[in-house]
Amino acid sequence: MTKAKFIKFIIASILAIVALFLPYESLGFDAASPMGILNPLEIRVIGVFVMAALFWILQPFPIWSTSVLVIVLMIVTMSDSSLTPFRVDGVTMISHKSIMATFANPIIMLFLGGFFLAAAATKYKMDLNLARVLLKPFGKNPKFVLLGLMLITAVFSMFMSNTATAAMMLAILAPVLKLFEPDDRGKAAFALAIPLGANIGGMGTPIGTPPNAIALGALNDAVARGDLVANPVTFGQWMAFGIPYVIILMVVAWILLLKIYPIKMKEMVLNIEGAGKFDTSPKAIIVYITFVLCVILWVTGKNVHGINDNAIAMIPMAVFALTGVITKKDLNAMSWDVLWLVAGGFALGVGLNATGLAAHLIKTIPFASWSPLALMIGCGIICLFMANFMSHTSTATLLVPILCAVGIACQDNLIGLGGVTALLVSVAFASSLGMSLPISTPPNALAHATGYTDTRGMAITGVVMGILGLVVSWIMMIFLAKISFFGTPAPKAAEAVPAAPAAVEKVVEAPAAPAVADSAVAVADTVAAVAADSTVAAAAVAADSAAVAAPVADSAAAK
Repeated sequence: MTKAKFIKFIIASILAIVALFLPYESLGFDAASPMGILNPLEIRVIGVFVMAALFWILQPFPIWSTSVLVIVLMIVTMSDSSLTPFRVDGVTMISHKSIMATFANPIIMLFLGGFFLAAAATKYKMDLNLARVLLKPFGKNPKFVLLGLMLITAVFSMFMSNTATAAMMLAILAPVLKLFEPDDRGKAAFALAIPLGANIGGMGTPIGTPPNAIALGALNDAVARGDLVANPVTFGQWMAFGIPYVIILMVVAWILLLKIYPIKMKEMVLNIEGAGKFDTSPKAIIVYITFVLCVILWVTGKNVHGINDNAIAMIPMAVFALTGVITKKDLNAMSWDVLWLVAGGFALGVGLNATGLAAHLIKTIPFASWSPLALMIGCGIICLFMANFMSHTSTATLLVPILCAVGIACQDNLIGLGGVTALLVSVAFASSLGMSLPISTPPNALAHATGYTDTRGMAITGVVMGILGLVVSWIMMIFLAKISFFGTPAPKAAEAVPAAPAAVEKVVEAPAAPAVADSAVAVADTVAAVAADSTVAAAAVAADSAAVAAPVADSAAAK
C-alpha cells in the first residue's frame, strides 16, 4: 500500500468510527420524535455504509475488496452468527443466510451467464466476425463508418463487459487511426466513438452493465419482502425500452462527434485483423446456437415459455461447461471481481431493510410530500454527478438501496411516473451516463490512452450526453407510465407507508408468531388510545388496524 492510499484508509476509517459514536438522539432520533430511536444494529449499518462509501470513492483498496469487507463485517457484527460481544438483547439480528445469499443472488447468476456468453463469443472470434459483417453495410464513407462502429460497439456492449468491448473495438480501430493525417481531427471522433458506444450500449439490456442488474436486484428484493407491489421487469421488457433509448442517444452522440471533430478523410477501408470466415467447428456451432437460443428466450419472456431471465442465464453455464467450450482457464479469467462488487451492494440493501434503518431514514425527510418529478430529477442528478467521479457500479451499489427505500416510502406519489420501477430504472441509466472524464469509466480511460482524444472534447461530449440522457430517460419513463408499460402500481394505504418495511422485515427474520403478536399489541394500543377521544373514531381505527394486520398475518403464514 502506497503512502497516499494509507492516508486515505486512515481518513475513511476514522470517519466511519465517528459515524458509530455520533449523538443520534441529539440529531432527532429519540423516543419523542416520529423517527424513533436508532438501535445498535442500525448504527452499525450506518458505520459500515460510511466506510464503504469512502472506500469506494477514495479507493485505498480495490473496489471489489470493499464489498467483501462489507459482507464479512455484517456477518461478524450484525448477524445471528455474529461474535458474542456484538449480540444485542431485544433486537432481532440479521439472518446470516440472507447476507451470504447475496453472493448467489439471482441477478448475480444473470450476470455470470452473460460472462459465459461473452467469453465463448470472444474465444471463437464470433465478435470479430460479426463486426466484419455488420460494418459492411456502412460502406467507405468515414462518417457512416463512424456510426457503424458506434452501433456495433453498442450491440456488443449489451452482452459483453463495457471494458472488454471497448478494448476489442479499439484494437480493431488501431490500424485505422494511423491512416488519418496529423491535422485531421476525425481521428479523435473515432477514438471517442468507442467509449461512447460501450457506455451507452450497456444500458440496452439487464446484463449490459452492473447498474442495470443492481436496480433489478433491488426491485426484486423489495417485491419479495412485500414492501412493493409491482411486476418484475423481464429481459425482453428492458430491451423494449432500453434499445430505443440507446439508439436515440447513439444518433445524438454521432452528430455531436461530427460537429466537434469534423472528418477530412473522404474514404476509408476497415481491415479487421483476426476476422475471417466464421468458425464452423462443433464447439463454435454450439456457441452460435446457445447464444441465439438465450437471446430468443430473453426477448420472448417468461409468459411465453415459463423460464425466468435468471434461469435462462444458467443455460450457457451448463452447456459450455459440459461441452468444453469454456475451460477452467476461461473460468478463472472471468470478471469475478464485478460479481463480488455487486454482491456487496446487495448486502448493504439487506442491512438497511433488515435492521429497520431504511424505514428510519425515510421518515427524516417528508418524501411523500415531494413532487414525483422533482424526486426523479433529484435522484438522477445525484447519480450522474457521482458517476463522473467514481465507478458506475460503485455509484449504483451505494445509491440504489437508499433510493429504493425512498421510492417505497412515497410509492403512491410515483404512480403517475411508473412507480418505484421507473424511478430505479432511471437511476440505473443515470449511473451509466457519467462519462465526461478519463477516470469516469474504463472505456474512457482506454480511449484516452490511445493519445488521440483530448480531455476537453471528452468533457463536452460527456456532459452533453449525460444531461441529454437524463432528460430522455425521464420523458421515456413518463411515456411508459402513460401506457402502463410497467403495469399499474397498486396504491398503498397511507397508514402502512412508514411501518411497512420494518414490519415485513421482522416477519422475515423473526419467528412468525411473535411478529403477529407484536402487530396485535400495536393494534390494541392504537384502538385504546383513540377510544379515549371518540367511540366512533375507535371503531374506524379498529377497522383500519384489522386491514393492516391481515397482510402481516398472511405474510407470516406464507413464510
